Amino acid sequence: MPESINSPEGGETEPVRLPESDLESIEASVRKLLDQSAEQARQLDSLASTPPPTDSPFGAFGMPGFAGLPPQPAPAEPRPILELEGEEYEDELDALSDWVDDFLVRVYGAEVTTAAPWCEQWQEHADVVAWLHALWLAYQQHKDPEAGLSGLFVWHRDFLTHAMATVRAAGGPLSACMTDPDRPAHRLLPGPPPSSRTTAETAESEENGAPGQGAG
Repeated sequence: MPESINSPEGGETEPVRLPESDLESIEASVRKLLDQSAEQARQLDSLASTPPPTDSPFGAFGMPGFAGLPPQPAPAEPRPILELEGEEYEDELDALSDWVDDFLVRVYGAEVTTAAPWCEQWQEHADVVAWLHALWLAYQQHKDPEAGLSGLFVWHRDFLTHAMATVRAAGGPLSACMTDPDRPAHRLLPGPPPSSRTTAETAESEENGAPGQGAG
């Protein structure tokens, strides 16, 4: 504590003299505060000079992302499998086949009969691939915790039942394939012919191009 000095009769006070130990403590505290202020100033300068990421939630306010970390790329949006080509299509079909063989058919695959046909080469049926891929995407969405506790019930009710009934219908895309588990079969059913309008346009285009082809 500072020493108390009584005022002299003239009313003037003498300066208070602090012990050497108190002065050193005060000086150390001041130096620490100055160092902290300088460090904060350096951090503010660094933040101000770092351009905010374009997709940072604080970008509109001129602030960088958390801890200055670069933004993570957004996951690729799922695409219908029939829109994929080449290696991308093959990789997606491999992943779909694993899910269908290891989970879907094992759990929900009813016995093969004339009323519920199947095909061991279902990957050759484009429409079946499209149906099962859509069912798989819906499964991934509805098993996510964000879908809530009823997510998988919704998947069973709105997706699984309808998709399997369509794919394995007696007159569906696999009706010319295996109808007896002991007799594997596979045949692609021909689709309907092109519309008359498309056929007429094709014929007209070929007629108009015939003279040019002959000249070449």
